[in-house]
Amino acid sequence: MVTAEDVRRVAMSLPRTSEHLIRDRVKFRVGQIVYVALSQDETVMGFGFPKEQREALVASEPHKFAMPSTSDMRFHWVHVRMDAIDRDEMEELVTGAWMMCVPKKVIREHLER
Repeated sequence: MVTAEDVRRVAMSLPRTSEHLIRDRVKFRVGQIVYVALSQDETVMGFGFPKEQREALVASEPHKFAMPSTSDMRFHWVHVRMDAIDRDEMEELVTGAWMMCVPKKVIREHLER
């Protein structure tokens, strides 16, 4: 199972990321944009994901992914059960969410390292 510490290790390795504790939830953001958040019990990870693709993602693996709450439907957001993914998939989801928040130049520089 992926842990909060695994998510933290990946997120904090990404340029411009900062960690915040907001209403007892760990959130990772670039500037003011949250791109990954953990549930209070750290069993679910919310992450940035293109709105137009999220229904297909959730439908493809409903045991793993879930739509955000009604109040979060306006955001580019999806939930995933942390016990349903491995570290490689978590790293891909976190990195993809981060890439939605930073300039292309920052992405290029990070990938070149």
